[in-house]
Amino acid sequence: MTRRMRSIGLTSAALALALAAAACGSGDSDTTGSDSSGLSGTIVFDGSSTVAPLSETAAEAFEDANPGVSVPVGTSGTSGGFEKFCNGELDMTGASRAIKESEVEACAANDVAYAEVQVANDALGAVVHPDNPLQCITVDSLKQIWDLDSPVDSWGDVTGLETELPDEPITLYGAGEDSGTFDYWTEAINGEEGRITTGYNDIGEDDNAAVNGVSGDPWAMAFVPFSYVQEAGGKVRALEVQDPATGECVAATLDNVIEGAYNPLGRPLFWYATADAVQRPEVVAFFEFYLENQEDITTEAIFIPLNDAQVEESKKRVADLGK
Repeated sequence: MTRRMRSIGLTSAALALALAAAACGSGDSDTTGSDSSGLSGTIVFDGSSTVAPLSETAAEAFEDANPGVSVPVGTSGTSGGFEKFCNGELDMTGASRAIKESEVEACAANDVAYAEVQVANDALGAVVHPDNPLQCITVDSLKQIWDLDSPVDSWGDVTGLETELPDEPITLYGAGEDSGTFDYWTEAINGEEGRITTGYNDIGEDDNAAVNGVSGDPWAMAFVPFSYVQEAGGKVRALEVQDPATGECVAATLDNVIEGAYNPLGRPLFWYATADAVQRPEVVAFFEFYLENQEDITTEAIFIPLNDAQVEESKKRVADLGK
């Protein structure tokens, strides 16, 4: 796994104990995660490296409450996870974007039916060095920097900035094409999935490499998931982004993402499960356990919890899984 799991370890053990105590103490007799005793089996899980810390934290807590169930989590990336998933190799996959039409077709060709459940909120940050004086940027200016065949070599080439910047070269870092983060960024900023300048440093699935690159260069820029911005502390700073609809500069904060105000870089995160897998009680119980405890688990894994409406929609989808 590429992400430095600062908070997972000692603290996840405490979380698992707390959730297990809650599971044992409720006295419920169903398989909602409140009392899942007697469950057994293995849930084969892969997918997004962005979603993996969330999936791993949930898996550890669920395994602690249900010792008969094993939930190993791989990190093949969103696209790599969907490839395995649609080949019938997985029970579940995590994704930092919705499934593509080509992947829908691949699943259909292999008779893999599936269910999709939103499990958290996330956002992408356009991050710069803390010493960069720029505070807010428009989507148009970001596109100038990141678009295919971009003529921009330096900050002085970028038009529409609120602050006049010196003619310093911009070094760019970002995820590779197998990443859902790459797909989301290119579509949101450049208007077409996969469309990007050839002049950026492709860091693959290692978003920490992008953070480290920007933290060591006063004029660099990168796109990284919001959780990495939080984990980096003061090493990098996410620019505010001007909402194309309102013209307001919106900061990449937890509240703004949950409220849907951080446009166009706020995004949902998903788990997908095959129709065969959701016939198994341990898989349904895993989803239900997660949704009952999602606020604690997302906070532990440095993600953004679901809001009330999202929780209700996800619970409805999970309830449908068991039918």
